[in-house]
This record gives sequence, structure tokens and C-alpha cells, in this order.
Amino acid sequence: MKKDLYINGEWLKTDHYTELRAPYDHRVIAEIASASVADVHHAIASADRATKVMRKMPAHQRAQILENLAILLREKRDEAATILATEAAKPLTTAYAEVDRTIQTYKFAAEEAKRIHGETLPMDAAPGGEGRVAYMVREPLGVIGAITPFNFPMNLVAHKVGPAIAAGNTVVLKPASQTPLSSLFLAELLAEAGLPAGALNVVTGSGRTVGDQLVTDPRIKMITFTGSPGVGTSIRQKAGLKRVTLELGSNSAVIVDNGVPLDKVIPRCVGGAFSFQGQVCISLQRIYVHEALYEEFVERFVEQTNALKVGDPLDKETFVSALISQGDVQRSLDWIAEAVGQGAVVAAGGTAEGNVLHPTVILNVPVDVKVSCQEVFAPIVLINKIASVEEGIELVNDSRFGLQAGIYTENVHKALDAADELHVGGVMINDIPTFRVDHMPYGGVKDSGMGREGVRFAVEEMTELKLVVFNRN
Repeated sequence: MKKDLYINGEWLKTDHYTELRAPYDHRVIAEIASASVADVHHAIASADRATKVMRKMPAHQRAQILENLAILLREKRDEAATILATEAAKPLTTAYAEVDRTIQTYKFAAEEAKRIHGETLPMDAAPGGEGRVAYMVREPLGVIGAITPFNFPMNLVAHKVGPAIAAGNTVVLKPASQTPLSSLFLAELLAEAGLPAGALNVVTGSGRTVGDQLVTDPRIKMITFTGSPGVGTSIRQKAGLKRVTLELGSNSAVIVDNGVPLDKVIPRCVGGAFSFQGQVCISLQRIYVHEALYEEFVERFVEQTNALKVGDPLDKETFVSALISQGDVQRSLDWIAEAVGQGAVVAAGGTAEGNVLHPTVILNVPVDVKVSCQEVFAPIVLINKIASVEEGIELVNDSRFGLQAGIYTENVHKALDAADELHVGGVMINDIPTFRVDHMPYGGVKDSGMGREGVRFAVEEMTELKLVVFNRN
């Protein structure tokens, strides 16, 4: 099965195709077009021409296209989930959950398309402003360059494409090399939903060829990127005066205070640590448990971890399947070995079969080893003992990242102190940092990035204010 580029509403062949293999069993599932520099320029030119159409399209029509897309995706829910399970090794139950969230994201985008408004400005508040009427409006930026990761290849694409269309922009989308099928599937659905030719262009290929062209081409007015801090930093340096939104991951943590009932906390933490093999930007990577609860917490956490079903992503009982690549498996094993070499103890997992790394729990982990201070992006979680919430807050903040964090506590004062003192983009009280719904503002501080997603907030990033002043004197 060959998959071509999608440019200006047409499927275009290229000179080169690469094999796409399933992470779980390595079978070839497709041959994917590798775009040339000329192909990327063609896509950008098509998107640039289509800006005139999208800018003039009324809000209700943009909303209807997005509503149509949500309806089509619901009708093809099984096909969409199977694509995710196959190309990303996302367990089927998790894949269905992503499809359902993607539908919600496009519905939110449809609603926001009808709520893009400005405001009036009281000009007579300043001397010399008398007799003038002023108002502000929001206008689309133009062409949005979207570069997306492998881990949520439908919903994180939706968080870029949905708001862009809602705001009247056009898009050149570069999906992750391992998960292009879901983006090409989206292109088919959007064409059926009524999106004009050129408003979405999907260009597959290497980051060096496609990504660099998007970042440096002056016709691209904004780059929205989700991925690694290293690539995000490079984009920021090359983008010049383009608007840039960067979501760059984390090593998210939760604090468990004394006195917290564990019956609901532990299953929630197990799910947050190991859902989709830990390949989630806000995956629970660090757990800091009060010393009074520590032994019970660890015992019950390990027991529930060992009960998770590991295997084929197309098996509906599977909870943990393959990592996205063999290189990530080896990296994870190396990081576990480093922690053990520094005195940490593996309480569960720590071994791999093929591309499947068994869910791994590590105790007594030093703060400076990689499984603690870097983003592990694998089914690995550390559980360390703390004497107080204050100590937990210090440990959470002792990180180059700051996306989201959580705290479980029965004390409202400690909860409010944590909300004040945790240096992150989002604080979850009595929940894990992995919580996200698709209309909330989402983004981080420090090396976790800049800007916010969440549909309304992304629309704001993808529009610019224009001031209009009438002189009635």
C-alpha cells in the first residue's frame, strides 16, 4: 500500500518512498512518500493561495466543515482506532479513547470558530481621544506550519489543525515519520467534509527536509510544534519573527501526602505511569510518597503493575505494548541500568521482549540519574519517599521541565500552597499530572515549552489583533 503526498486537494506521487513498519511485530504496513524540497515548496504555495479563500470564508461555514469532520470521524471510529493501534502500537482501548478525544477536539474547534471576537476600546479614557470610536478584531495569521509527534497522531494533530481552520488559516502539516497514516486519513476526511483545496496539505518525509523548510519559509506565519526540547530550541532559533508555539514534554511528578486514602490513588497512578507505554508528554514519571504511606503504596502499586496485560496492541485486553522503536527500548534499559548502578532498586519490570518493555517501577532513585531528571518516555516510574509536602514540592521543582504536576492531599492549605509554589504550567489537585481534557489551556514553563494549546487558547495564538479607530470629530 503506497501513500502519496496530499497537496492542494490532490494525491501526488514522489520519487522516493520509505517502508513503514509496525512497532509491535515489524511487519511492513505501508510505503510512505518522502517529500523533496520542491514538494514542500509546492505545499506551501498551495496553502498560501488558499489563505484568500479561508480568510473570506464565513465563520459558520468553517464551523460546519469541522462539525462534518467530527461526524465522519465518529462514523469511521473503528478504522481510525485500528490505524492508531497498527502504526503506533497504541493498545486498542487507548486508541479508541484517542479517537473519541479527537472528535471532541474538532467539535470544540467548530464551536470556537463562531466565538472569535474582539472588543471596543474607550478612547476618551485618554486626553485627545474624545470623539473617536475604536474596536479590535482578530484576523487569521495565514499559513500555519504544524509539526506533530508520534504519540497522539490524531488528537495532537487535531489540536493544531482544528484551531487553525476555526480561525481561518491554512495548514501545511508534517506528521511524525512513524505515524503518518492517521494524518493522511484526516486529509481524506477533511476533503469529504468540504475543506477547500490547499487549506490542508500533508507532507511526509524527513524532518531535515520538510521541517526546516517550514521553519524558514517566509510564507509560513506560525510554527506549532510538539516534540523534543532539542528540536524545539532549534525551531525557535531558526524561526525569526514567526509566531511559535512549542510543547516540549516533561518528567511529570505527583506528591502523595500523609492521610490520603490509597484505593483510588494507586490505580490512577498506575494508569498515569503506564498508559500507552508511558509515551505521553504528561506521563507520570516521578511519584513522591509521604514516609507514613510509602511501604503500603509501593506494595500495592507493584502488585497492580504486575497485573497489567502486556502484548499485542490489537488485543482488547492489552494495556502495555511496544515502544515506538528498538532504539527507545535500548535507551530505556540503559537508563534503568544507570539508576541501579547508582543505588536504585527495580521493584517491577526492568526487562524487555522485542520492542516491549515491561512496566518498570524503580525505588530509591537519585535525583541526578536520567530516569529522574530527563523525560523517560517509556513505561518507567520512580517512587521515592518524602518526609513532607514541602520536600515533595522542592523535588518536583528540581527539574528543567515544568509541564504539569499533581498532588494528593486532604489538607486544603497544603493544596493551595502547592498550587502557588509548583513551577509548572498546570497543577492538578487530587489527581495525577496526566489529566487533560481538550478545551483546557495546556502548555508548560522552563524546557517544557512556550505558548498554550487547548482549542480557544490555540485560536488566540493563531490570530492577530487589528485595531480600527473612527475619528468622528
